[in-house]
Amino acid sequence: MKFERFFISSGEADAQLEIVAAKPQHDGPYPTIIFNHGSTGRGHNKSLFSRTICPAVIATYFVERGWMILFPQRRGRGKSGGNYGEGLALDGSGYSCNVEIAIAGFERAVEDIDAVVRHLRGRPDVDQRQLAIGGVSRGGILAIAYAGMRPNTFQGAINFNGGWLGRGCASHQIVNPSIFERGAFAGIQTLWLHGSHDQYYRIEHCRENFERFLSAGGQGEFISVSAGHALLFKPALWANHVGHYIAALPNG
Repeated sequence: MKFERFFISSGEADAQLEIVAAKPQHDGPYPTIIFNHGSTGRGHNKSLFSRTICPAVIATYFVERGWMILFPQRRGRGKSGGNYGEGLALDGSGYSCNVEIAIAGFERAVEDIDAVVRHLRGRPDVDQRQLAIGGVSRGGILAIAYAGMRPNTFQGAINFNGGWLGRGCASHQIVNPSIFERGAFAGIQTLWLHGSHDQYYRIEHCRENFERFLSAGGQGEFISVSAGHALLFKPALWANHVGHYIAALPNG
């Protein structure tokens, strides 16, 4: 499998976003998934900001099934331009527990995914009838919420261990369900995959987020497996679930 790296404009002060992509060897157009990275732990180690995140385990899974996968690096992450500002505290101590700051960080991430979707719309190798979005941790909650905020864009949304704030912030009980609720308007079936002993998000909290999502009108399946926050790197625990899910996605 071969990765391709390129840059697009974020639309915000002309910052360039790095995207790493992988696609099958046969000719397209391909069903395509945007897969979103998570945070950097507590957000205080700036050396982690510059790491490009494109997990081979999920890339291989989708490419082997005929999909193209894109890993956008949001502003200030990887080799993308701009400063990283997804809810960081002003004193440099890491991610803020302040609700308004956290939500503003999420909204900033949405702007970057808007730029990625605009890019996809202009690509002839993308099957516009089969678009999906996924992600892990912050990328997981971003995938679910974004699908609802931009309805009629995606046929599927996959969440691995999603959440915006971890349990180190008491405000995670406010921020996470309120963001997930935004995904309820997507009008599509979603897939939630959570580790039952995740160190950032208690499984009870994750189930409550899902119930809030359903109560708001969302559709989906919640899967709990015996794993922690590194669930993404254990495909034996999720491959069949994801396989059944993408096989059932509507084709146009």
